Amino acid sequence: MKIHISILFIFFFILGNSQSTDTFVKDNFTKKEIYIPMRDGTKLFTAVYIPKDISNKNKYPFLMQRTCYSIAPYGENEFKTKLGPNQFLMKDKYIFVYQDVRGRYMSEGTFTNMTPQVERKTKKDVDESTDTYDTIDWLLKNITDNNGKVGQFGTSYPGFYTAAGILAEHPALVASSPQAPISDFWNDDFLHNGKFMLGYFRTFPVFGVQKTRAENKAWYSDSMIKTTSEDGLKFYREMGTLKDGYDKYYKDNFFMTEIMNHPNYDEYWQKRSLLPHLKNVNHAVMTVGGWFDAEDLSGPLNIYKTIEKTSPKAKNTIVMGPFSHGAWAQEQGKHFHNQIYFGDSIATYYQKNIETKFFNHYLKGNAKQDAGLPEALMYDTGAKQWREFATYPPKEGQKINFYLSNGTLKSSAGQSFSEYYSDPNNPVISSDNLKDFNGFTPKNYMSEDQRFAEGRPDVLTFTTDVLTDDMTFAGEIMAKLNIASTSTDADFAVKLIDVYPEDFKPVEKKEGVVYGNYHQMVRSEIMPARFRNSREKAEPLIPNQKTAVHFRLQDVVHTFKKGHKIQIQISSTWFPLFAVNPQKFMDNPNFATKEDYTKALIKIFEDSAIEVEVLK
Repeated sequence: MKIHISILFIFFFILGNSQSTDTFVKDNFTKKEIYIPMRDGTKLFTAVYIPKDISNKNKYPFLMQRTCYSIAPYGENEFKTKLGPNQFLMKDKYIFVYQDVRGRYMSEGTFTNMTPQVERKTKKDVDESTDTYDTIDWLLKNITDNNGKVGQFGTSYPGFYTAAGILAEHPALVASSPQAPISDFWNDDFLHNGKFMLGYFRTFPVFGVQKTRAENKAWYSDSMIKTTSEDGLKFYREMGTLKDGYDKYYKDNFFMTEIMNHPNYDEYWQKRSLLPHLKNVNHAVMTVGGWFDAEDLSGPLNIYKTIEKTSPKAKNTIVMGPFSHGAWAQEQGKHFHNQIYFGDSIATYYQKNIETKFFNHYLKGNAKQDAGLPEALMYDTGAKQWREFATYPPKEGQKINFYLSNGTLKSSAGQSFSEYYSDPNNPVISSDNLKDFNGFTPKNYMSEDQRFAEGRPDVLTFTTDVLTDDMTFAGEIMAKLNIASTSTDADFAVKLIDVYPEDFKPVEKKEGVVYGNYHQMVRSEIMPARFRNSREKAEPLIPNQKTAVHFRLQDVVHTFKKGHKIQIQISSTWFPLFAVNPQKFMDNPNFATKEDYTKALIKIFEDSAIEVEVLK
């Protein structure tokens, strides 16, 4: 059996808790394991690593992570080999705190995915913010010689717990760094604009099986899908429809059942969004993300922008680097994402100059003063360099429309249309990396060469002439499509692509890769037409009627270099990254069968445009 696990939060769990000959933690910290009581009586299992040189004259702040991925190793004589978000902070020493959240591993209670935030609480109401508050309060009162300050960090799901913990509003909480956090489940991880991300299919045992007792190991491992073929596409083709996969593997999985039964943005999804609750934040927040994060790209952007709008007192910073999910935590030397080289020691630069400075300043310095970090530190993935912005999106950006006209991108709208047949039984493949489909979640496709899709008759391609000057996109992207279909439903996948010159020679390269004419994907997104007017109430398309389908592709900071070309690809299937749309309107398309699959002739009118923000 060979299963490639690419999901970074599982990676962090394995890496952070493995045994090693490194004895720094054991030599410099003592460890306590404690059950901390919450206000409703539930006890959460917590490990506290205390510096051995702590004293009344040498006090330390707390740096905390709450997680659903285990705080192993368990036992007061068993030590993690790494503490905190990076080695520099570990060696600076803090009181490091790790906690299993409700219903996970050694903690009591029942696990809920993306625990809904309670807006107006009674003394008995609990959520992740009250659990954070109660944990901080207990630590301050029971761990002696602390300096009265608390910070929190976490990546991916722990990033969500960090973001929810911001809402604790405990006066001792002075610094929070949610990293690759989920902000709204409708647009992060398992769904994109409500479209089910089939590439996550193997992850569901991790999130949808309740434990029945305290566990120090993964109790859900027997439910993991086991495959032998290196061709991951084979698994999804043989699985059949999403309904077929659910019936075969996950009928008893509570989380998958919830997703299957809630196709629209109803109360189930609405109450799991953190964004409406992020108000009046008054401490330092540094949100971190990766431009090539296939799991949680929208979360960091939306959390930063929301706090910026609602919380003028917050010291609010965003960092976006050329990283996949959580890759800023591990230095790789020469930094590649998939086949594209971005520079050397990029993770170390971030850890040493940004992350360490953030926590040291606010937890060991004067938290009332600004740390001197840039408002927005954004890596330009085309120019291959960091850029600082005083505001984000940058105020100097100018909105420009690229109109989709007869295979070209133009500055003005045309009068005609382009068209293609979309067949759910023969979907457009989302990658030609067949091994990558075997992973828990996709990873490499975010910057993958798109030449494999360009020649298909069900993929429309629109390309500029060769650029005579550099052009930098910085900010939000909107796909403003005007479409017509012979069917009553359809998805629209849009890719923004950087086409390299034919004579391109990279500074660093991967063996066997043809970089001349490389079609690097810069950004992409999918939109079900059923949600074009409302996420809450799906609507069918009227066959052959011109209809507007507008949606965001998420942000970029990317310079298309002189000599390159800008390209847009559009299709209506994107498999197996996303579940296939039957192209027949159904109240719940999650339960579509092969008999529901409907071929469609789809038109993209020439007054359709991609709206971008270009730096002048």
